[in-house]
Amino acid sequence: MNIKYESCIEACQTCLVECQNCSTQMAGKESMNDCPKCCVQCIDACYICIKMMACDSAFVKQYALLCAELCDYCADHCEAHDHDHCKACAESCRKCADECRKIAA
Repeated sequence: MNIKYESCIEACQTCLVECQNCSTQMAGKESMNDCPKCCVQCIDACYICIKMMACDSAFVKQYALLCAELCDYCADHCEAHDHDHCKACAESCRKCADECRKIAA
């Protein structure tokens, strides 16, 4: 693993797992916003961002910025719910967004 991306990759991995859990836990539950749809998009964004960092793509900064935006979007929607899994998802999304912004800078 490229050491300069280590903390961002770890944040993306955690976010991916928490979003998957949130999406699974929300299956069949009503939502007043885009949760769990946002989780599905965030999972994909984190996965692709991890892949781009792993191969040190020339487009890492662009992918990281997009991942940060999707993570913020997901966090906004998941934070609105009182479920523990939504709160955990939102927290991991915020951390991931912060790490991705560092890479995108």
